[in-house]
Amino acid sequence: MPNITTDFKDKTLEYSELLENFKALLKKNKLKFTIQREVILETLYNSDEHLTPEALHQLIQKKYPKLKTGIATVYRTLSLLEDSNVVTSLSFGAQGKKYELGAKEHHDHLICTECGKITEFVDEEIEKRQHVITDELGFKMVDHSMQIYGICSQCQKNKS
Repeated sequence: MPNITTDFKDKTLEYSELLENFKALLKKNKLKFTIQREVILETLYNSDEHLTPEALHQLIQKKYPKLKTGIATVYRTLSLLEDSNVVTSLSFGAQGKKYELGAKEHHDHLICTECGKITEFVDEEIEKRQHVITDELGFKMVDHSMQIYGICSQCQKNKS
C-alpha cells in the first residue's frame, strides 16, 4: 500500500523570507509595497485552502474590515504572484481559478467535480514512477502537476 500524506501544515518558506522576496518582486516590477498587498500574501500564506480571488477578498474583508482592499488589487496581485511562480492555480473552467501558495512542499490534487473540494496528497511511489518514466524517455523534468478529477466520498454518500 502506498504511503499517502495529506498534512501540509509545515511551509517550506518562512513568512519573513517570503515577504522579502515579495518586496523585491514588487520593486523589480516598479510597484509599490502596500499593506493591502502584504495582507493578500499573508492570507495566502496562512490558508490551508485553495482560494478563488473572490474567496480571498472575502477573507481579507472579514479579517481586516477597516482595510480597503479592492477586488481588482486581489486579481492584480494574484496575477503578479502567479507570473512569478509564487502562487499556483488550478483552473475550473467557467468557475475560474483557485490559488495556493507555491511555497508549500510538493503535492498533488484530488478534485471533486461535484462540490469542487480539493484534497492534497503526496505519494512517494507516484513521485518515483514519474522520474523513472522521464528518465526512460530521455526527458528532463523541471516541474510537474498532477490533478485527479472524480467524486469525493461525501458527494458519493449524498447520491446514495
